[in-house]
Amino acid sequence: MSVFTEETRARAREIIARYPADRSRSALLPLLHLVQSEEGYVSPAGVEFCAEVLGLNKAQVGAVATFYTMYKRRPTGDYLVSVCTNTMCNVLGGQDVYDTLAEHLGVGHDETTTDGKITLEHAECLAACDYGPVMTVNYDFFDGVDPQTALGVVEELRSGGRPMPTRGARLCTLKEMSVQLAGFADEREGAVADGGPGEPTLRGLRLAQQHGISVPGFDPNTPIRSKAEADRAAAEAKAKAEAAKPAPAPEPATPKAATGSTAPDVKAPDDKSPEVRAAETRQPDAKTAVPDAPGTKVPVDGAPPAPRDARAAEAEGAATNAPAGDGKPAGDDAAAQERSLKEAEANK
Repeated sequence: MSVFTEETRARAREIIARYPADRSRSALLPLLHLVQSEEGYVSPAGVEFCAEVLGLNKAQVGAVATFYTMYKRRPTGDYLVSVCTNTMCNVLGGQDVYDTLAEHLGVGHDETTTDGKITLEHAECLAACDYGPVMTVNYDFFDGVDPQTALGVVEELRSGGRPMPTRGARLCTLKEMSVQLAGFADEREGAVADGGPGEPTLRGLRLAQQHGISVPGFDPNTPIRSKAEADRAAAEAKAKAEAAKPAPAPEPATPKAATGSTAPDVKAPDDKSPEVRAAETRQPDAKTAVPDAPGTKVPVDGAPPAPRDARAAEAEGAATNAPAGDGKPAGDDAAAQERSLKEAEANK
């Protein structure tokens, strides 16, 4: 079993401290990235580590780790190369890019090269249809690739280089990326240098500037309040709104019509119970839905079927139903059914 370093344990404590004491379970996602940053995948030891520090059981941690594809469950290369083969990228040549890389590297989907550098996968969608076909390396984009440019990228990675993505910051390894996803800054020199947005991404911004469209009253320097401060402000605003409301005017009293009757009030039809209304609907000629009302028929249970009748019906049903696909007869085992019938008769 891997033993996590003291630095990892200190970082785990820092991650947990970001959340309220009664909601520490929310720290599970960044903790899974943290253990992946040390081992290159979420190992059984990593699952056990997360369960230990959060007070969960391993099944709860494993359920989360297997749900999200960014958590790798077996050793992964330094660079995860993902090629989109979904509809748009596929039409533009994404499948050709993937097939070329698979043949060149000698690996298939979710497999790693023998030098441990590259893990190849085909992705269903990388959310960049306007740049297709696209390929990502540790989730940084290489846009508009073709088989030859994709080969150039992976060969540079295997030789120790770090090609510049089309968009985003400089490439990092899978472990370095996992540290960032756990919520810690990338300390490499020039880690966030270079890069930039793509032209299709900027198109909307330029149209907004061209037509003078902006978010009204938005100040990017507005500080973000804590939850306690936001709740306090909301409570104060609600109290002010309630205090500003005018008192409701009293409704004028409606005098009761004098009938001279001493009979008790009768509930309106809408106040009848659902059972009464349903009974009157079924028996519209009956003024009162009671068993002895004229024209009302009360269903009664018939005589229960004899055990032999039940067995005959069961045999008839089994004969008319084709056997299940695994060759077993439809329904439960006959011996178990016979035993249940006998127990039912004995308990009468």
